[in-house]
Amino acid sequence: MAGTASQASLLLQKQLKDLAKNPVDGFSAGLVDDSNVFEWQVTIIGPPDTLYDGGYFNAIMTFPQNYPNSPPSVRFTSEMWHPNVYPDGRVCISILHPPGEDPNGYELASERWTPVHTVESIVLSIISMLSSPNDESPANIEAAKDWREKRDEFKKKVRRIVRKSQEML
Repeated sequence: MAGTASQASLLLQKQLKDLAKNPVDGFSAGLVDDSNVFEWQVTIIGPPDTLYDGGYFNAIMTFPQNYPNSPPSVRFTSEMWHPNVYPDGRVCISILHPPGEDPNGYELASERWTPVHTVESIVLSIISMLSSPNDESPANIEAAKDWREKRDEFKKKVRRIVRKSQEML
């Protein structure tokens, strides 16, 4: 197991270095604590031309010791109102689900985690999720109901969290 953790650590250090050298539009990432490469602080900038435009949303990305064989977990620490984000901030998208067949039959194995994903591809998937919510299998039932049935209410709540995120800067 120690060998796996050190391989994961080396891979994460490389991805961190790559992101520092070649920043990607839409987010920034770094370690929560320099002594722990398995926990990252990510700031996602609300994608242009979406309800989240102009917002700054913080999240913690926690990597397992056997990364990249298993996916990290991602949890927004900023307030978030979205059908695919649990009320506690955990992000629910297919690529963060363990590899293999979906026990519930909602996702194809090809939509789930594979070791080719990087911090960059994960965060870009979250940005894409902000742009187009999936209300078919929501993590936040209330947000999904607002999205479907009370779009004006949904927009109002998102505008409030965007404003709040800007005040936190």
